Amino acid sequence: MLNSESNSIFYALLSAFFAALTTIFAKIGVEAINPNLATAIRTLVILVMVWSWVLVRGQFDTILTITPKILLFLVFSGLSTGLSWLFYFRALQVGKASLVAPLDKLSLVLVLIFSLLFLKEPLTLKVFLGTGLILMGTVILIR
Repeated sequence: MLNSESNSIFYALLSAFFAALTTIFAKIGVEAINPNLATAIRTLVILVMVWSWVLVRGQFDTILTITPKILLFLVFSGLSTGLSWLFYFRALQVGKASLVAPLDKLSLVLVLIFSLLFLKEPLTLKVFLGTGLILMGTVILIR
């Protein structure tokens, strides 16, 4: 059986794969409609898909165990996601996917900073160098 780190890498790679498809599908999807409407349609699909997943897997009953603090941070996460998607779809409508996606990935640099400040996660040399390479790669792409 895979360990926790292997599992996280596996799921993160699946996430990256589907995020890449998301960008390509979204770029085509916003060509002829308002990006806000495109985001709303996408969100509706996600809403139905994820709630179906929760119900099919029998995970709905744990909703009663959510604390107010957890709920508050999930609401903040949802608001952040919504704003990110609105701006991402607008950027895709007016720009090239090959430029928008790397700029969007600057969020990785911000995650490093925020995880240090708010989550007190350690800054290892590997994390620092990897994030620095991502930043340099993004700068090269936008010049």
